[in-house]
Formats: sequence, structure tokens, C-alpha cells
Amino acid sequence: MKQILFYRQNDSYGEFSNFSAHPFKLKGKVWPTSEHYFQAQKFFGTEHEEAVRLAQSPSIAARLGRSRTLPLRADWEAVKDEIMREALQAKFEQHPKVKSLLLATGEAELIEHTRNDAYWADGGDGTGKNRLGKLLMELRAQLRSDSDQA
Repeated sequence: MKQILFYRQNDSYGEFSNFSAHPFKLKGKVWPTSEHYFQAQKFFGTEHEEAVRLAQSPSIAARLGRSRTLPLRADWEAVKDEIMREALQAKFEQHPKVKSLLLATGEAELIEHTRNDAYWADGGDGTGKNRLGKLLMELRAQLRSDSDQA
């Protein structure tokens, strides 16, 4: 099976990165990147949520979201995959070029390739869970199914 590796937003398939500059509307607000949305949801319903949304860059949003000086919502581990799914769906549905790029990957396995993350990515050596890649492949199948029914 063909594999497509992605990580940095300026590299091939960088549009799949949560740091890519593809703002979207979700829950009545505009989010600069999917990273902003994802990290902000760790603090849903608090003033920290808005502070993360307004962060000047996705790396600052990520740093704020990873800070354990802020109170992480109690159900985070249970809801984080669904929150990522929401962000990806909004981003890809609201950006036709990025949606087309995703659909054009065919049946290729999508892999976020970095040793910096063994949950969302492959851990750099393939031992990670690659949850971001798997959610993108799920979304690709859903988008394909939706367009088949249209």
C-alpha cells in the first residue's frame, strides 16, 4: 500500500498538518488552525479557551494547550479524538482545495511522521498510533461517500 508521510506545513501534504493556515468556522467562532481549535478545547468553557483561540501562532496555541499550569478538562482523554475529528471535518469541508488534495490521495495510508508524538503521529519509527493519519483516512472515506451520494 502506498504511504504518504506528512508533518511540517511547508512540506508535501503539509496541508494535512494541524499547523497549516486554514482557518475555519466552528461553534460560532473562527479558528486560525485546527491546532488552535484542538488545544483550546482542553479548556472548554473557561477563559483559557479564548486565550488559546487568539494565540498568535499554532505553536503558541500548542504550548498553551500543553501547559499543565492551566486546568485541563476532566474528560479530555475520553473526548480528544472526537474533538480532532470535528476540527478536521470543519477544516476540510470549508477548504475545497485541501479537500480535493485529501480525496486525491486515493487509498494511500496517511501517516503523520515525527518522533515528537507517538499518539497523533507514528513516533518516527512506526510504533506510534498515528491517530491523526487514521482520522484523515476516515474523513477521506466519509467525504468520498458523501460525494458519491450527491
